[in-house]
Amino acid sequence: MHAKRMARRQKREKAGSKLNLVSLMDIFTILVFFLLVNSSDVEVLQNNKSIKLPESVAEKKPENNLVIMVSKNDIVINGRLITTLEDAQKNIQENPDQGFEEIADLKKELTYLASRKPYASEDARIKGRDVTIMGDATIPYTVLKRVMTTCAASEYRNISLAVSQKHVEEGELAGAEAVNAEVGE
Repeated sequence: MHAKRMARRQKREKAGSKLNLVSLMDIFTILVFFLLVNSSDVEVLQNNKSIKLPESVAEKKPENNLVIMVSKNDIVINGRLITTLEDAQKNIQENPDQGFEEIADLKKELTYLASRKPYASEDARIKGRDVTIMGDATIPYTVLKRVMTTCAASEYRNISLAVSQKHVEEGELAGAEAVNAEVGE
């Protein structure tokens, strides 16, 4: 009897401990629900501390496309420095056909990026490529105009400007609409 008891004991100790998967599955279930609840449809653009976006009451969400960041000092695409604003103002090339001023370094980069991604259809070619410009609120309009002109000349005609959404009370919005109506007349 003693031998049987010793054999059972050794067999039990040899089997080792078993992993309890119930607790692990509970943790993952809670994690999945947490991630589902906290995910949102807010589009977050690349963040750059040197750019302070202008504010707007626009409600349309940005699309995920090429982002050009124009800070007080630099023009950056996809985290890569293209040119400084000082150099951009020096290296302006006149477009003799339309009289527009384009930024040469930016045009070169946009043309390269366009060549790497062919159009999906003829409708896409007519519409043009999508681009979002994140321009600092303090940059001069002439610089922004040159960036937009360069984008349009490089087949990036569907241009969006990134802004910070400003929350407006209903009374303030009605006042702004009244001002816009008076200006429109």
